Amino acid sequence: MSGRIVVAGASMAGLRAAEQLRTAGWTGAITLVGDEPHMPYNRPPLSKEVLAGRAPFESLAFRPRASVADVEWRLGRTAVAARLDERTVRLDDGEALPYDGLVVATGMRPRRLRCPGPLTGRHTVRTLADAQGLREALTRPDARVVVVGAGFIGCEVAATAVGLGVAEVTVVDPLPLPMVGPLGELLARALLKRHEERGVRFRLGTGVQGFEGDRTVTGVVLDDGSVVPADVVVESVGSIANTEWLDGNGLDLTDGVLTDELLRVGGRPEVVAVGDVARFPNARYDGVPRRVEHWSIPTDTAKQAAKTLVAHLVGGGETEPAPFAPLPTFWSDQHDFRLQSFGAPALGLADVRILDGDTDGGVLAGYHTGGRLVGVVALGGPGVASAAARYRAELLKQPALTA
Repeated sequence: MSGRIVVAGASMAGLRAAEQLRTAGWTGAITLVGDEPHMPYNRPPLSKEVLAGRAPFESLAFRPRASVADVEWRLGRTAVAARLDERTVRLDDGEALPYDGLVVATGMRPRRLRCPGPLTGRHTVRTLADAQGLREALTRPDARVVVVGAGFIGCEVAATAVGLGVAEVTVVDPLPLPMVGPLGELLARALLKRHEERGVRFRLGTGVQGFEGDRTVTGVVLDDGSVVPADVVVESVGSIANTEWLDGNGLDLTDGVLTDELLRVGGRPEVVAVGDVARFPNARYDGVPRRVEHWSIPTDTAKQAAKTLVAHLVGGGETEPAPFAPLPTFWSDQHDFRLQSFGAPALGLADVRILDGDTDGGVLAGYHTGGRLVGVVALGGPGVASAAARYRAELLKQPALTA
């Protein structure tokens, strides 16, 4: 089989795409392009085990399947432009890579605060280098840490910092509760209580105006004018999709890369998108295209996208493929407890019911739309997490919300 597929992005999504292309029957050339110098690795431990000094890089690296032993890796290279009509991707060193098929897997980058003040002392957590740099900053026992953003990464970093014994850990967020967006008020309040009991301070309902300090940060200025002393600031204020390299091709890039139900991009059967950069409709729910930044999504999207792309390039695909309907899954380890979720709880925030336990201990909450269970979230120890897993089969059996 002749021809080449270029996979732009060499993290987990890119690796899974290459593996699934082989599984789907592609025997031609595959080239993976990635801006980091490392082979693909697991990112969730960066804000926990790596930051705490319990996991070396070797333990994070994925072991690629034997089927992709012959793929070409262009590490430390970045895709900077694409001409989809000409089927070429230009790299930062000026090389233009021709392709027969293109997989968009360029993922996300951390959003940064645009506030006045020094830059030194401000960190993000997305890459191994980020985590290593922050780890060094947290080795001072007298460090005063301010985490801006009370989402997944922010809460995990705060928990890890407390576990390392730093002097003060304060989380700042304009919303009234941590992780209230994905969890809803019921579990967000329970999460807040658990963090505060373990020593994390919160300044909620306020944003950041700027940073004090000469060359390095010494304080975080809040909207009310008060200042939280800080030696280390962690910015966890969301992500930006890496899509600029696709500009000029008539694509919808308003929030990631818009795809159809088979993960095709812009109506082009030779271009697909995978991972958290893809904004796709999920037939399991309402068909509204959304990006999903959960660990399970790179593998789920890679399976579908590979089938779609290989069927176009070599033929032999299903004449009526099954609707793409992945079940999103996430977990988050914080302090000595875990959040475990299956489904799409964010779609059922208006109707949250306790299915097991209570918010003072281990609790399992169900999220409903039109009276139907669309997601479950467990907060607590292994027992309640196992209870959540038992609902997975029920969620998988649910029909689509829309025909």
